[in-house]
Amino acid sequence: MKTLMLVTAAASIALAPAAYAASPHHHNRASQQKMVANEPRQRLGTLQCQIDGGVGMLIGSKRNVSCEFRQRSGKIEHYAGSIGKLGLDVGISGKSYMSWVVVNTQPTRVGDGALAGSYVGASASAAVGVGLGANALVGGNSRNFALQPLSGEAGTGLNIAAGVSRLQLKRV
Repeated sequence: MKTLMLVTAAASIALAPAAYAASPHHHNRASQQKMVANEPRQRLGTLQCQIDGGVGMLIGSKRNVSCEFRQRSGKIEHYAGSIGKLGLDVGISGKSYMSWVVVNTQPTRVGDGALAGSYVGASASAAVGVGLGANALVGGNSRNFALQPLSGEAGTGLNIAAGVSRLQLKRV
């Protein structure tokens, strides 16, 4: 259990430089107003999700999510969907929260529900009372977005999980 928690923490720390590298070091108001990201690896905003609690079913789980995408321009979009894990998922978890830095993997439009679609990637989490975890995902309708953990997952429960995650989002 301690080993998994250390691995999860290490994974979160290892992914942080990638999220930082994807963020621009200077801001200008003109680029924030654009609805198209022409260069790959631009930081587009932050996706913050609330994940319902539930019971892990040993080899997988599926939970509902409610998300808010805050674009760099300040515009906010709301999404709903589900996140599922395939792999080890044992225990009971309460409501949890996850934040991702959203970057584009290729030139793409931003806004108007552009984040809707399926995302797939690696995940790990553990909780004994309070827990932490990380999910690094790639997807969208054209596989043109990457979700990199900003602060990892925070939640409560008695749970251990590791495997492949799939996040489904639709604009609400």
